Amino acid sequence: MTGFSGEKLDLLVIGGGITGCGVARDAAMRGLSVALVERDDFASGTSGRSSRLIHGGIRYLEQGQLHLVHESIRERQTLLRIAPHLVNPLAFTWPIYRGARIGKLKLSAALLVYQLMAVGRSRRHSTLNAAETLEREPGLKSVGLTGSAVYYDACTDDARLTLANAIAAKQLGAAVSSHTRVTEMIRDGARSVGAVAKSQRTGESREIRARVIVNATGVWQNTFDGDERARRLHGSKGIHIGVPRERVGNRDALTLISPVDGRVMFCLPAGPQAIIGTTDTWTDESPEAVHPSAGDVDYLLRSANAYFPRAQLTSDDVVSAWAGIRPLATAKGANPSAVSREHSIIADSSGVINVTGGKLTTYRSMAAEIVDRVQEALGRKKKAAATDSVELPGEDRPKEIARLQREDPALLEPLVEGLAYTGAHLVYGVSQEMAEDLSDLLIRRTHLAFETRDHGKRVAPRAAAIVAPHLGWNDHTRSARIREFEADITRMFAIDGA
Repeated sequence: MTGFSGEKLDLLVIGGGITGCGVARDAAMRGLSVALVERDDFASGTSGRSSRLIHGGIRYLEQGQLHLVHESIRERQTLLRIAPHLVNPLAFTWPIYRGARIGKLKLSAALLVYQLMAVGRSRRHSTLNAAETLEREPGLKSVGLTGSAVYYDACTDDARLTLANAIAAKQLGAAVSSHTRVTEMIRDGARSVGAVAKSQRTGESREIRARVIVNATGVWQNTFDGDERARRLHGSKGIHIGVPRERVGNRDALTLISPVDGRVMFCLPAGPQAIIGTTDTWTDESPEAVHPSAGDVDYLLRSANAYFPRAQLTSDDVVSAWAGIRPLATAKGANPSAVSREHSIIADSSGVINVTGGKLTTYRSMAAEIVDRVQEALGRKKKAAATDSVELPGEDRPKEIARLQREDPALLEPLVEGLAYTGAHLVYGVSQEMAEDLSDLLIRRTHLAFETRDHGKRVAPRAAAIVAPHLGWNDHTRSARIREFEADITRMFAIDGA
């Protein structure tokens, strides 16, 4: 656990998901002294289990959430500008079928509003007839197809986007530490003035004192305040499945209306896979243990097969399935899909600023609002940071990985046949990306665990051997890290009832 001095900091951020890392970057850019602690790895929770989309929120138009749509469109454009190596434009086809809940007129009206709100910040949408739609996406069901609309959003690597913010915060002077658990809050009377943080690796504990504390732990249970409202956050469970893209045959992304329950879902290109998702159901499951059920998987397969009849996907086609819990700022209601994705920022009775809700797409603007509150709590004048114009780090990653491969040809060999990941990706992850164990490397610095049926289990010993010299692992430590990784992939990718 490095980077923490005995001085009192301006800000302690607890939680290394996209919100916490975005807050740390923004605050450090404003010149505040900052510490960020994350219990596990950056993006190891909800931020690394998303649809991997940076989208303008077209589906929120149906719910009248115009402010959220406007903010999402603006932030999508900002992220395309400051992270071109992580955020890429993505074309979506929305097929229209006779009798669909969202028909041609309703969709055309929504896209017109969407286009007007984008005011030049997005490519114009277009409409296609049935024949043109099938030429674009030949795998689609032709029966009842009346046409489609094509519009543009963006996709990202959610874990790497989160990590880029953590790295940027560190480069700006923040003390950043993963695998560090907050075990208790330090109080001065009723006020929280710091925390005791314990390294998950060494067992070392250290006090971190700060004038302001931001709790960005999302749906995780917290004991930062005495009342139950502050400790229990409602969450909506969303699952995704990854299947071989050749089985589905989608060329680009598709927006679909599930015939099972009428909610909007996606079929997305992701390298060798098509990602199908997501569900949206209230859950009381522990965030640490949440994973898909066989019913969740069946829902997505049935929904996809209705649109891609030649695929005839079954559970045997599922390479991986994973779940995350959305931290929603609104109390439980009948339909979580109708609950706003707006965020809330509330200081509890001890002075801790608690953040919940929000979306991956809007993390940067949410972080700016949070740091405004921090500066207000510090009694300082608000001073905006240029987080919307300074590029996020990581653009040189491919070049540096290629350099490692040239310098050591042993690092050039693919870890798994057919996938692009090599030993150089792992060494780079350790040396430049704060990776500390195999889960960090095989789940989040690469997506190997998502793209292999055994989730990287067979390659784990080889991966451990590659990084052991860089992490100081002896044989005993290597074996322990492999066992930990096997437990992690079981916890993340197991399917209940399968």
